[in-house]
Amino acid sequence: MFKYHFHHLWFRDKSEDIVFINRHAVQLRAGLMLLIPVYMVIILFTTVLAPTWTVLPNTLVEETFDMTQEWRTIYNVQAFRTVFEYSIPSMVLFYGLFEMFAGMFVRTAYLSPTIHIATFLTRNRRPQWEPLKPKRFAWMIGATLIILCLIFFNPDSFARFVNAVFSGEILPTDTNYMPDYIPLFVFVCFSLMWLEAVFGFCLGCKMHWLLAKIGIFKEHCYDCMNVDFEQRAWIEERKAQEKALSES
Repeated sequence: MFKYHFHHLWFRDKSEDIVFINRHAVQLRAGLMLLIPVYMVIILFTTVLAPTWTVLPNTLVEETFDMTQEWRTIYNVQAFRTVFEYSIPSMVLFYGLFEMFAGMFVRTAYLSPTIHIATFLTRNRRPQWEPLKPKRFAWMIGATLIILCLIFFNPDSFARFVNAVFSGEILPTDTNYMPDYIPLFVFVCFSLMWLEAVFGFCLGCKMHWLLAKIGIFKEHCYDCMNVDFEQRAWIEERKAQEKALSES
């Protein structure tokens, strides 16, 4: 059992021109990966969307008799601003980014713990094959969203890297230049993974099919075209046998 697992993993045949993977394992893996956006939603509500200023207790509040442009009274108070540390969320995002890239290729798939777990847990179910390429496109979308969130949580580190590469002050290192709506992409990741895990619906695959239909991608999504994979495999095997007989 373990020999078969490590040899095939979730692939039907790694030597095929068009690589197919087990849909059941992909769906279960999406459920495992769903823990990452759930964690990031918690971080979002407890840091980015939470109040950052706290008024010290037992302090005197003084009215300045000045007004803002919205006609709100300005007061003088003693308060402190909460500073959040994003090293752990950044490591979680880096792991999610690793998982996205690991699933895109045959060799790197063996480095993914979630692929091994999903493949092992679905070993007793009859495989349902789907092409890897549309999934690769979907995971590329997920990787892009994760990279944007990483830059939002670490703008100074990314700015110093960019400035060092281009030898100039391309990005500021003292302010967050990323738009405030970037963390909301966490909800997009959550929704996409939830649809995949619960309903087996892959929005990225549908986008891949649409782009292939209008000619941007050359290779069509055989899954969206309702191709019978088992019949196709039988035809390919039959052709291989006929070719071997003709050569002999």
